Amino acid sequence: MTDVGTTSSTASATGPDRVTYGAVHLDVVDTAASLHFWRDIVGLVELPVADDEIPLGVDSTPLIVLHRGATRSAQPGDAGLYHVAIHLPDAAAFARVLARLAAHRVPQSPTDHLFSMATYATDPNGLMVELTLETPERFGRFELTPGSVAMYDRDGVRRGPTERLDLELLRDVMPEDSVEGPLPAGTNVGHVHLHVPDLGDAVAFYRDVIGLDEHMIMDAIGMADLSAGGAFPHRLALNIWNGPDAVQPPAGSAAMRRFELLVADRPAFDAVAERLRAAGTALSLTDDVIKTTDPAGNTIHVGLRA
Repeated sequence: MTDVGTTSSTASATGPDRVTYGAVHLDVVDTAASLHFWRDIVGLVELPVADDEIPLGVDSTPLIVLHRGATRSAQPGDAGLYHVAIHLPDAAAFARVLARLAAHRVPQSPTDHLFSMATYATDPNGLMVELTLETPERFGRFELTPGSVAMYDRDGVRRGPTERLDLELLRDVMPEDSVEGPLPAGTNVGHVHLHVPDLGDAVAFYRDVIGLDEHMIMDAIGMADLSAGGAFPHRLALNIWNGPDAVQPPAGSAAMRRFELLVADRPAFDAVAERLRAAGTALSLTDDVIKTTDPAGNTIHVGLRA
């Protein structure tokens, strides 16, 4: 896919997302260290264990599921997970998790994407998490040319897609008491960002088969964004930064085992299954789960939203 001239768009969608996320499953090497990171530092609550799965989430909803048994940490250059993003419900919750990462001396990268504020950290297995506060109300429009990506805020000021986060924006909601404690209700997996070997193939699959919307195809930086119909534009991100020869990590690696997508109702569920069949994509189908893989080899389970 190639940008021709300048493409400009504004953020105007206001309806609910058609597709949301269930849990993201991760294979991990060091179970104790992984639990400490995801439970005590990120702030997820450990839920009842089933078989080799250790689910962690908010209230009774699993967001991250750890699987024991990996023997190799995540390595650069693989296809698969770039990061999983946990979205916080408000600025106070986001400020608290920033402060908690700092209190635990976890290296992090606070970043301003204009349509979101974020910070990034890496778990003991080399798997990246983004903690995100959605701020689509700050976003005005974007422009793409063959050599650049530019965004403009609501006041028309040009901004970069990735800037250092001004922590003064959060000063008034920074916690004065303890930063410890679980993440609040309303926290969810808000997006997933994947390394893929071919941007066009991946975009076509998630747009035409899964049913997401094309938001930005950023050939200038080798990345694409897809949305799910709501106000927040960044529900699935794809990049080719590991090159056209990137493949899934070998067995025994710390990696994303699968992620879960949830559709709103039975007609939407049946439509995904039909589009997978029409595209010639292998799938396994039960009454409530479609199991399949994308062109980069990432395993996806599509289910019905509760």
